[in-house]
Amino acid sequence: MKAPLSVLLVEDDPHVRLGCEQAMQLAGIAVESYASAEEAQRRLSADYAGIVVTDMRLPGMDGMALLRWINQLSPDLPVIMITGHGDVTLAVEAMRSGAYDFMQKPFSTDDLVDVVRRALEKRELVLEVETLRRRLDHRDDLEARLIGRSPQMARVRQLILDVAGAAVDVLIMGETGTGKEMVARCLHDYSGAAQEAYVALNCGGMADNLLDSELFGHEPGAFTGAQKRRIGKIEYASGGTLFLDEVESMPMAMQIKLLRVLQERVIERLGANQQIPVSCRVIAASKEDLKLAAEQGRFRADLYYRLNVVRIELPPLRERREDIPALYDEFLLQAAKRYNRPPPAVTSEDMRRLMALDWPGNIRELRNAAECHALGIGRDTPGGAGGQPLSLTEAVENYERLLIASEFTRQQGNIARTGEALKIARTTLHDKLKKYGLI
Repeated sequence: MKAPLSVLLVEDDPHVRLGCEQAMQLAGIAVESYASAEEAQRRLSADYAGIVVTDMRLPGMDGMALLRWINQLSPDLPVIMITGHGDVTLAVEAMRSGAYDFMQKPFSTDDLVDVVRRALEKRELVLEVETLRRRLDHRDDLEARLIGRSPQMARVRQLILDVAGAAVDVLIMGETGTGKEMVARCLHDYSGAAQEAYVALNCGGMADNLLDSELFGHEPGAFTGAQKRRIGKIEYASGGTLFLDEVESMPMAMQIKLLRVLQERVIERLGANQQIPVSCRVIAASKEDLKLAAEQGRFRADLYYRLNVVRIELPPLRERREDIPALYDEFLLQAAKRYNRPPPAVTSEDMRRLMALDWPGNIRELRNAAECHALGIGRDTPGGAGGQPLSLTEAVENYERLLIASEFTRQQGNIARTGEALKIARTTLHDKLKKYGLI
């Protein structure tokens, strides 16, 4: 469900601010308020899901300066100006500078709510158009990067397009080699922060004390050997994306510190007392079931629920075997180009063997098999020792799943038409779709 748009209110007079807040809240409009333009600036971004209502006269940066700053940040972000009695000249200047509308004090709360509603409707339309444009721009590229016609991969791609533009934290779950980092990179590349930093860190790849410094940075003298200031990964990723791989291996003490960052969006470098605001999307990946790990006391439950805002589950390759031919062909072409060799032929027997293997290493293992094939290594068995051949029962089930998945995709997810095409009862088909994880 799409979150409602909100109003960012900037008003230094506490009585006026409270009155405006209450009027909008009573009208069912979400509102967040600040006493200065400088505070509001830290909250705003080009894709801010809402509008701005600001007083003209503010301490420090005034309303006109804030308006000009917002116009540079996002020209389509509506700004409603509140002016005092006799500030007609300033109001005209504000409209010429791009303000959506202005309210002259004193004004009725009904008038305020009416203007705010119209501005919110305009903003919602702009954001919907931008989201649609972004999806259309990225759909073909996403299909090239996350290859597969299986229903599972179609759902993964759609979910990426749905949430990439939202500043929401994401948890990616999947076995080793299923492409978790590729999904994280796509979420960043298709977001509004694509030009900002993308910072990746493997939480299981370093000692506990080094992980602390890597994430939060340190000041000179914070510990032995800390001779100069170091900017940590979280601070460096501010404005962009922080990808935490193998988050299940993060020590408990570090989990507590990460939870605070996610809740308060501030950090402290090691050896310092100053709090530094950070604003980055956090994408965490795990090959373990974090909910189960939390129930067993191996992972903090509060951190799991904080990370699990949006969850993307990547299926293992054995559960989407219909994608193996397209993946293998792509990897084979890439390898042939890399090694400056003609791409070798893939016989039907080769593909039958590939489809029969279990691929415990998933996409990474399939890519390695294609590399070996391109180099002429293990040509007798593409995939080599990558897995054990399946039993007859498993092979038959995989073939049945492949037929059903292909027809289900061709019929665009319509169960009735798929059942008619396969000449199978609808209830039986529904059971098989559930069995094979296709719905």
